[in-house]
Amino acid sequence: MSAHEPPATLAAFFTDGRLTSIPRKPARRTALLEHLAQSLFDPDRSYSEREVNEALLTVHPDTSMLRRYLVEALLLSRTRDGASYRRAAAAVGDGADAQPPAA
Repeated sequence: MSAHEPPATLAAFFTDGRLTSIPRKPARRTALLEHLAQSLFDPDRSYSEREVNEALLTVHPDTSMLRRYLVEALLLSRTRDGASYRRAAAAVGDGADAQPPAA
């Protein structure tokens, strides 16, 4: 697994395929997280926490932060015990709008 080429709007956050900074603006952060979810995780399978961490390590060393952001953005779901993760059924690249509900 590796992150595919980021969209032009996110290119400034990557160097040589590695994420160098996390956007502070919510819209850009959401776009980044959607890109990571789509490029690193197959929606048709479950992942252990270790597998999620290994995938996230391909782009950034702080796997717990990225994993938490992906879960909070409803782009990854996890079991109550945190043992299994799945990509959300519909993400932006899948033809549906993956905007989380407003708080």
